Amino acid sequence: MRNVYRIVGLTIAIAVVLQVASIALSGFTIAKDANDGASIGADYSNFGEAYHSIAGSVIGLLALVFLIVSFLTDVPRGRVLAGIVVGLVVVQFLLAVVSFGVPALGVLHGINGLVIAGIASAGARRAAVPKESVTSA
Repeated sequence: MRNVYRIVGLTIAIAVVLQVASIALSGFTIAKDANDGASIGADYSNFGEAYHSIAGSVIGLLALVFLIVSFLTDVPRGRVLAGIVVGLVVVQFLLAVVSFGVPALGVLHGINGLVIAGIASAGARRAAVPKESVTSA
């Protein structure tokens, strides 16, 4: 189970990197389309935006799997780290919703995403360290 925990943690971290890439793609696509004369309105969408939205839901599911697996393994502080990831994913969703009304909060959405990647990665690193055997002297 340590290996499953490690893989899920790494998958979350990689998924966040892909989220950053997709939102950059979206922003540059919007700029290009606007420069080309496209109308950017409520009905406008592009691949980067669609991917970012769908992948965000997948990260939420992965975070729940991470938490469940944390109870089935002996990774040091694994449950705490997985719980923090789940909590941060909830905050991430709330920040996304609120940021459409207050765009400046989108900065916190971006920073929080990076923190999610860092915590999930830290959990994965802890799972990669072999369990030390306890010997009595």
